[in-house]
Amino acid sequence: MKVSTYTSRLAQAGSSKLIGCLLLTGLALMGCANPVTLTAGTPLAQAEARLGRPNYTCQLNDGRERLIWSRQPFGQFAWGTNVNADGTISGVEALLTDNNFSKLAQGDWTAEQVLCEFGPPAEKGRVGLPSNLQIVWSYRYQQAGVWNSMMHVYLGKDGKKVTRFHPGPDPMYEKDNWPFF
Repeated sequence: MKVSTYTSRLAQAGSSKLIGCLLLTGLALMGCANPVTLTAGTPLAQAEARLGRPNYTCQLNDGRERLIWSRQPFGQFAWGTNVNADGTISGVEALLTDNNFSKLAQGDWTAEQVLCEFGPPAEKGRVGLPSNLQIVWSYRYQQAGVWNSMMHVYLGKDGKKVTRFHPGPDPMYEKDNWPFF
């Protein structure tokens, strides 16, 4: 009888430790920096202290600097902001969203403008027949906030201007890529 009591108490202690560990993990994840909560007027130094140095920067037409924190090539998120003349940021926004990609349908976009809006792509490649190869940049993102997708941005034969764009499934998440599962 003592053995079964000991085993029962040991199982309860293990369950309690597991639950405690899961709670601590959840609390730790809630404390992670959410870049979108940085509002307009936040000093650049404060934004960089919270998010780290951006991994892509570019100059906008109006002279301001654009900063991008991207999780590409394997992540699905990127955030961007513009630095105002007074050293504050214009607020941080999620860049790899359906709504933001829809901007590509308005006007003519150069490759440099695409980089400055979305940051570096996850993949760069060429598609088409040998006589009509087009350059394609693909960005990993969550389509509609849930689907593991890639936005394919076609830059024509010379890679200078956007000719079209469309989403598609991300092959990295396709089950066929994992033969052991």
